[in-house]
Amino acid sequence: MKTTLKITVLIIFGFLFTACSDDNEIVVNPGIDINLILDEFPEAKQEVLETFGAIAQSIKDGDMDKLISFHAYGPKFTEFKNGAPRNGGAANEEHERTVFGAVTEVIKFDAKDLQIAVYGEVANLTFHSDFHLKFGEDLVIVNDQITLLFVNTSSGWKMVHEQHSPLKG
Repeated sequence: MKTTLKITVLIIFGFLFTACSDDNEIVVNPGIDINLILDEFPEAKQEVLETFGAIAQSIKDGDMDKLISFHAYGPKFTEFKNGAPRNGGAANEEHERTVFGAVTEVIKFDAKDLQIAVYGEVANLTFHSDFHLKFGEDLVIVNDQITLLFVNTSSGWKMVHEQHSPLKG
């Protein structure tokens, strides 16, 4: 009984000690370049932001070819949207051409709480959309959580993954 009690106390104290550790502590697996995690990469971050701005402008202009040019479609491209199973580049392109191609007016195209995290040649852009889009006389408001994953290619930053899910609350 004493041994069981000692083990229980040790487990509890071990848990409490772990739970009370510094929240800012970064634990990196051996072999991972800590600079990729900690560095801000300000120039790359600015390039990704400019790319995102150009993506938004292509939607506002109704330029679907320009919009599609910001994607790196291939066998690794993936998209999650609205809880549906993952799809690939062909489905993403068809959806974007169909939906954004039918927009008759962009009333509002705000990206709230925008964050860009750059990890060398990869960047993760996240935001909460507040899009007000007109399709003829119909107004559609899109309030989603959106993640766009970019890879730096020889022709600039290109999207290789998109995730869209409804924002609750």
